[in-house]
Amino acid sequence: MTRLPALLAALMLMLLAACGGGGYGGDAPAARLPPTAAPYTLGPGDKLRITVFGEETLTGEYGVTGAGDVSFPLVGNIPVAGRTVEDLQTELTAKLGAGYLEDPRVSAEIINYRPYYILGEVTRPGQYDFAVGLTIEQAVAAAGGFTYRANAKRVFLKRATETRERLIDLRETPSFPVRPGDTIRVGERFF
Repeated sequence: MTRLPALLAALMLMLLAACGGGGYGGDAPAARLPPTAAPYTLGPGDKLRITVFGEETLTGEYGVTGAGDVSFPLVGNIPVAGRTVEDLQTELTAKLGAGYLEDPRVSAEIINYRPYYILGEVTRPGQYDFAVGLTIEQAVAAAGGFTYRANAKRVFLKRATETRERLIDLRETPSFPVRPGDTIRVGERFF
């Protein structure tokens, strides 16, 4: 008779595992593992420092426009949305070397990333400055933490490059990475 409670407990655990642990039944797919680190691509709102060595008049800070371009002296608008900083350096070097400068050396770096957004059940929803290595936990902390109504176990994330939001289970991946331009939505918990 002493084995019956242990058998019932094992049976309950197997049923719970087979049912997905009482998981979310909505349309948003659950993200279980953080995506692999892809190279950062530029987008509207990013601010760059571009240095052309030996050319102080060309060196300066440039913003990525809403159209995804960087307007650079001598060469005009360069489309950069979806491209890396290295791509921009290569293109600028080639364009400046094609009749403007002899052996140009160009360096570019991001000085301000585009912001991320957090909505819903946090103390201070809104727009926040991105920092390299930012996680959802840190983003929620920057927004003042969860409200008393918040579902602190699951949040929704919409990448700037995607059209649908996805469910992030914070119990499985509490350090899920945030990227510039992302929107985090914290829903209400159901009692």
